Amino acid sequence: MDLLTREEYQAIAANLTFPSTAFVDGGYRPAASGRTFKTVNPATGETLAEIAACDSQDVDFAVTKAREAFEDGRWSKLHPSDRKDILIRFAKLLTRDARELAVMESIDSGKPVFDCETVDIPETIHCIKWHAEAIDKIYDQVAPASDDHIAMVVREPIGVVGLVLPWNFPLLMLAWKIAPALAAGCSVIVKPAEETSLTALRVAELASEAGVPKGVLNILPGSGPDVGEPMGRHMDIDMLSFTGSTATGKRFLAYAAESNAKEVVLEMGGKNPCVVMNDAENLDRVAQHIVNGAFWNMGENCSAISRLIVHRDIKAELLERIEAHARLWTVGDPLDPETRVGALVSKAHFDKVCGYLDAAETVFLGGQTRDGTHVAPTVIELDDNNSELAREEIFGPVLSVIPVAGFDEAIAVANDTDYGLAASLFTSNTKRAIRGARAIRAGTVTINSYGEGDISTPFGGYKQSGFGGRDNSLHAHDQYTQLKTIWIDLADDADEAVS
Repeated sequence: MDLLTREEYQAIAANLTFPSTAFVDGGYRPAASGRTFKTVNPATGETLAEIAACDSQDVDFAVTKAREAFEDGRWSKLHPSDRKDILIRFAKLLTRDARELAVMESIDSGKPVFDCETVDIPETIHCIKWHAEAIDKIYDQVAPASDDHIAMVVREPIGVVGLVLPWNFPLLMLAWKIAPALAAGCSVIVKPAEETSLTALRVAELASEAGVPKGVLNILPGSGPDVGEPMGRHMDIDMLSFTGSTATGKRFLAYAAESNAKEVVLEMGGKNPCVVMNDAENLDRVAQHIVNGAFWNMGENCSAISRLIVHRDIKAELLERIEAHARLWTVGDPLDPETRVGALVSKAHFDKVCGYLDAAETVFLGGQTRDGTHVAPTVIELDDNNSELAREEIFGPVLSVIPVAGFDEAIAVANDTDYGLAASLFTSNTKRAIRGARAIRAGTVTINSYGEGDISTPFGGYKQSGFGGRDNSLHAHDQYTQLKTIWIDLADDADEAVS
């Protein structure tokens, strides 16, 4: 898709119609309480819409409708190829409205429209299509048994699922969760982040237009205490998947334990290391990967490179190259296609990131802020891995640099964290690369590159970065299904009587 000019994107934004109510049982409806909250363009402070502020009453109603839909089989018992056809139509409607969704995503979240157009929206559509195509290609199993028995292992949709989304990738994280959940035949209740509810509400309308039946996909905007916690504690939600902070994720484990012991899948925080050894080839290319990994999406990315663990011998040269690439990342208006670093999602988050900047002693690059909205790409030099800048998730465009003397020390520092989501390792020694990738305790380790894999590879973390399952790949379907054993006795009654 060709990019437009800033003026053309601004014209599209000026003519958008924003959804403002919950989407339940196939249509828009206000919150039961009638309350609303403001959703704001973080780059300008402009109020975009007053959104329905749902609460436990709305959760109860949505769960009732989702349960009805699941039990009567309008989706859960639909032939797999029919579910696939509907989700393919859904993907086509997303493609039709891709530009509108990209602009809406940009102004609601502060993300550069460049990223929305080139990454978020295309990947959202691809995710829906990929899981749709998998529906009639995932086979059940026959277990080995005696000649007198057949043992079938079959998958069944788990039931009514709750999906709680983060604000950093509103559409893409929505797709990561609803695509496998709907593919499995579940009924779904989604709580988007308060800061970024608009595109989820619009997408639900497109899903209904594509033929997803009433009650199967429901969107409840609102706060964590008012919507997220009631979902976590609800006795008739069978499973809940959450992406967000580690502190909030732990609460969902408590909610499940204190209610119906629902299954919980958590994808949480990260303090992701990038290890660069002194035999790494092409430091200019290495620097390019690091800058992209650290500053893409304003660093508001759970798998962002946040710790550069670099061999002392090449630290100075690598930092020079990082500086050269980082200066190409323009800070500015998210609707300008030349902008690479947009606004942080909210004033509260801006203040949080600035608090970390205030604690920095040696700022190699950046550190500047603008208008209470933007933070420039920043590189901070540290002596070791012990400060809060090295240990706490900043979730902004801030890269901490930690020098090491050798490979073993680098791996030890990489693992010296409560998190284990993603990591990168740059070296020209193949054996060292494989040894390092095996030794680093993280769900995804890239070698001589930065990335998260793709839709075909599972994404999730070790330690306090994840729990219970994985997003992406066929493994994502596991968390939305139950395994059932069906044991069939084939023994002849007459033979049994003789014996």
